[in-house]
Amino acid sequence: MIKAVFFDVDGTLLSEKDRSLSRGTESCIRELARKGIHSILVTGRPHQLCEEFSHLDIETIISANGALITCKGEKIHSSILSPSTLRAFSDFAASQGHAVSYFTEAFGMNGACRTDHRVTEALRETLGLMEYPQQTMTLGEDIYCMCLYANEAETDRYKEQFPSLRLVRFHPYVCNVLEAGEVSKSAAAQTVLTYLQIRREDTMAFGDGENDIDLLTYAGVGVAMGNGSERVKQCADYVTLKASEDGVSHALKHFKLI
Repeated sequence: MIKAVFFDVDGTLLSEKDRSLSRGTESCIRELARKGIHSILVTGRPHQLCEEFSHLDIETIISANGALITCKGEKIHSSILSPSTLRAFSDFAASQGHAVSYFTEAFGMNGACRTDHRVTEALRETLGLMEYPQQTMTLGEDIYCMCLYANEAETDRYKEQFPSLRLVRFHPYVCNVLEAGEVSKSAAAQTVLTYLQIRREDTMAFGDGENDIDLLTYAGVGVAMGNGSERVKQCADYVTLKASEDGVSHALKHFKLI
């Protein structure tokens, strides 16, 4: 019996075409709540950029790809990057001419590549930001996650230089930078289920990106969006319609949750 449903945000809850939340998807989340089923956001976004979903009364949010978990506004788990790691990675990125974003509970960047269309397009496509953030982030506060703006070949240099970090690609020009072995969506999901006292087999998860694969394989039922990559679809128990086609609603009806 499904008691909790994990939802990725961009390309899952939000349309892959225009980043909108459809009335059908919104209605589904409200119907799950009415039936006593927990809806849990699981996203690579910083916590601050999840505020647009506050009207849905979703109580549990996993942000920064699993590094920060809040429930009813209370922080129940966090994992921060060490200052020495942050400094070394930031210095190396500067030497390579790459942009880096930093996820505190808010969002900031290192100020590099402001006019690089690959960076500005990635910010728009992954976070809905229409322009490069004006404020440059300092490294004096807790940072849960970084994002590196670079292509696949360029990130190989970072993997060699920083074996203690895990780079998880979720866009052709962006990857999350996390502590290896410590932070993931599935690890965060496990923490939430322990907190809520729900069994793993009583869960469902929706996602479209490669940073969702561990979550989809962890949940009792993993659902890949029709707009997801082939690798994501191969790892799922069920492939639904695209986010822009109300894929969430389609799958929830298929499994008779609504």
